Amino acid sequence: MTNIHRAAGRPARAAERATGRTVGRAAALATALAGTLAALLAPAAAQAAPAACRTVTTAPTDAEQARLQDARTDVFTERSGLDDLLHGFPAALCSARTAHRAQRVVDTWGRRLWQAGLDRAQGRRPGGELPALDDRPLYWTRLAMTVQLAGWQPGFDVDHDELRARFEDASRGLDDGFGDESGPGSGSGVRRIFISGFDPFGLDTEPRRANPSGAAVLQLDGQRITLADGSTAEVRAVVLPVRYRDFDEGIVERAFGPRLRPGGPQSADLVTSISQGYPGTFTLEAWAGRARSADPATDNAGALSGGTTTHPVDAPGLAAGPQFIRTTLPTDAMTAVQQPYPVLLNTPVVEIPAGATAPVQRTDGPTPGSRAVAGGGGGYLSNEVAYRSNRLRLALDPDLPGGHLHTPVLTGLPDQQDQLTSPEFEHNEAAISDEVRAVLSSGRL
Repeated sequence: MTNIHRAAGRPARAAERATGRTVGRAAALATALAGTLAALLAPAAAQAAPAACRTVTTAPTDAEQARLQDARTDVFTERSGLDDLLHGFPAALCSARTAHRAQRVVDTWGRRLWQAGLDRAQGRRPGGELPALDDRPLYWTRLAMTVQLAGWQPGFDVDHDELRARFEDASRGLDDGFGDESGPGSGSGVRRIFISGFDPFGLDTEPRRANPSGAAVLQLDGQRITLADGSTAEVRAVVLPVRYRDFDEGIVERAFGPRLRPGGPQSADLVTSISQGYPGTFTLEAWAGRARSADPATDNAGALSGGTTTHPVDAPGLAAGPQFIRTTLPTDAMTAVQQPYPVLLNTPVVEIPAGATAPVQRTDGPTPGSRAVAGGGGGYLSNEVAYRSNRLRLALDPDLPGGHLHTPVLTGLPDQQDQLTSPEFEHNEAAISDEVRAVLSSGRL
């Protein structure tokens, strides 16, 4: 029996070994196929899986961002009701899984910041402890969010410079537009006015500074005003950076271009840039000059213009145009506004006359063939925004009213350096904003 069992067991064990080899080969084949399949699907799986993401606070900063080291700048966000945007932005960035999605995130959050600034200025959003009209919270919150963006380290390649440019445009109102119920073809009879203001500047000597032009446009954006002839106009606005680099890269042309195409969906009936100018008075600048000549004054990023009064220069990449451009704003009506500040037409320029080499100041405008040194607004970015926007106006719609308005210097900051506002400061800021509205309302379109 024992031998019979042994004999009978041999075929069975042989079959088991054969089956084992077959199963083993099948398992090996299955493992190999699985590995191949995994390799083929790896890119898709990596794309679907959450990307490694973090934000760092030690990201390199430029000269403008470095001013955030002053603890007072944090207060403009914390005490203005905009801190929720600053706290939420890093998580929103980390939700992006692709470079395309990252673009959408910065566009969306830039628009959110702009809208929050408008809502705050116009009383639709809790304003915190700082005055609603204050333009400084928007400026410092935007700057802090650009530092967060610079420190973002996603698990895929992104162009941080391109993302910052998108965020800047969206958070400055460049993505905003006139309503469909106004303008050409709407049948509403509502006219359109497009204006620009500026960020605060001169912050190395006084980081608490505001810019009344920025405050005024935040209060006016999206509002409807009644003009002198009884018609209604819708106002749209942008706030521009005080940085030569952004001007070199065409931010003025991106902002004003759609407003200057006759019959276009975003075309305007009047355009004017606005900036802070001289103490105690509004000025309408009769002439915008082509040149940069403001050195040694620096911009907010610490950059020089590259030009001086004896050696003025054109901005890099600036399209061809005349040396000086005259305003087409309704200056007679606008200078009729005299309260609480006088509004004056400012006609002087600085030029190098034809055939000469030395600059000359003229009180009655430029002479034929001269080289621009400074317009009525000087040789800095307030003059340049006027020149760039009106050069476009000449090319696209030369009869359109356009020019530049300088506000009075905003005064009233308290002597105590730890105090950010005062009743005098807030009164002056409101008075300037109200008069900007009055100046714009004085015209007939």
